[in-house]
Amino acid sequence: MLELPFIRLPHGEGLPVPDLATPGSAGYDLASAEDGELAPLERRAFRTGFAIAIPAGHECQIRPRSGLALRHGITLPNSPATIDSDYRGELLVALVNLGAEPFRVTRGMRIAQLVFARVEVASWREVDTLPGTSRGDGGFGSTGR
Repeated sequence: MLELPFIRLPHGEGLPVPDLATPGSAGYDLASAEDGELAPLERRAFRTGFAIAIPAGHECQIRPRSGLALRHGITLPNSPATIDSDYRGELLVALVNLGAEPFRVTRGMRIAQLVFARVEVASWREVDTLPGTSRGDGGFGSTGR
């Protein structure tokens, strides 16, 4: 289990600490620390009132909430967003309204999920050829034929 030191910023007072909705949940629900409205196709970053220290060797992914995406077209323009382990600023959530109607975000509304993952450090080795596979260099849509 990861231990996540966090700071609650003044505008985060009274907001719940990100938490799992059920024991089987992968994502920790994250609430908005501010009110705002998103017009159709508008993008905006919403403050959360929290800063966290992610342990080295891990990342935090910010992902959309499926209910907001399905019912209202509210998603993240950079999904999943990655928060690196050396970032210590406030967690911000960039939202975009892909729906046809304006959408109102209210303080305390769950707007995203946090998912934590290990990060592997890679070393690069230049070669003349790559090992072959049955797929080869088949790209977009090549496995659906």
